[in-house]
Amino acid sequence: MGTAVEEPLRELAPQVLGALVRRYGHFDAAEDAVQEALLAAALQWPADGVPDDPKAWLIRVASRRLIDQMRSEQSRREREVADALRTPELPPVGDSDDSLVLLFLCCHPALAVPSQVALTLRAVGGLATGEIAHAFLVPEPTMGQRISRAKQRIRSSGLPFTMPPPEERAARLDAVLQVLYLIFNEGYTSTSGPDLARVELSAEAIRLARMLHRLLPDDGEVAGLLALMLLTDARRPARTGAGGELIPLERQDRSRWDAGAIAEGVALVTDALSRTRPGPYQVQAAIAAVHDEAPSTEDTDWKQVVALYNLLEGMTNNPMVRLNRAVAVAMVDGPAAGLDVLAALDDDERVARHHRLDAVRAHLLERNGDLGAAARHYRAAAERTTSEPERRYLETRAAALSASTRD
Repeated sequence: MGTAVEEPLRELAPQVLGALVRRYGHFDAAEDAVQEALLAAALQWPADGVPDDPKAWLIRVASRRLIDQMRSEQSRREREVADALRTPELPPVGDSDDSLVLLFLCCHPALAVPSQVALTLRAVGGLATGEIAHAFLVPEPTMGQRISRAKQRIRSSGLPFTMPPPEERAARLDAVLQVLYLIFNEGYTSTSGPDLARVELSAEAIRLARMLHRLLPDDGEVAGLLALMLLTDARRPARTGAGGELIPLERQDRSRWDAGAIAEGVALVTDALSRTRPGPYQVQAAIAAVHDEAPSTEDTDWKQVVALYNLLEGMTNNPMVRLNRAVAVAMVDGPAAGLDVLAALDDDERVARHHRLDAVRAHLLERNGDLGAAARHYRAAAERTTSEPERRYLETRAAALSASTRD
């Protein structure tokens, strides 16, 4: 399927699904009908051309598929079929975009986070079940069951296809942002498997964040999340070498960073911070902007980075924030000061056995001249990570330091 067809289909999929769910209900049946309409478009449009009104075409085809499905169901569904077919006219297309309502529905707190992620990628992102399963390294039947259970949960809950009331909206938006953030992070640095990144996932998260920003242009945290994604993804071309090996930030060729994405991200977060109360995504984006605008690691404004991490830690109480703050503190006050920051995490069960704690400690010990201890922690980190590129990098560092201590 060519890009000329694939792009409009991905953009229209959530709008078409939203239109059907709003008119007919039956989220799971509507989702199946939309998938069939998208398949029909993928087969017909390359030969016949994209229709003048592709959204109306998809809604018309999907509606017919859905009505056919409902007509063929057994007698226990006759009442629901009659309700849906009472008005024979197809639903008006209009200019409304139900993508935001659909995002809120997929990220309902009644669903577990893995189900929210899977359903968002399927219903809003338009990814096939096999694509989602491949991205998260689980068998396709397992992912299919997860998506099916999520749709059944939504159906049985009786949730209306409407925006949540104002008192729920902020919490639900937080869930939407968290899901998009998780999708991006899994794409940018895969938690397991042979590849450091899964570009299709991070690209999809950015696309969905752009869509959300168009729908909520005045929300500072939505802008902050999009900026954070752009500023982070801008470094992707320099993160790996020719053989796929991991290249840490301080050794990256910054001329390979995406200058356009950096400029867009900086503009987004600057505007958001100037007119809204700062939130965690805006602060993270500000940190990323400081890194991206610096010509080198040495020229980075590390004092500003420390100040931003102090602010972020107060907002989130996230041990990973303290982990990153330790690196920034080490750049300002020396590696021993950074190690002191890390010491407070040893008893934090959320991170005590995480490979990144060992990896950061190893890095700071190396900078502090304790090469033997650094090698031990690099090896410990390598044993705990499930990412093969990260494991290779950590093992390489441990071997290099062990060799230097023998010389």
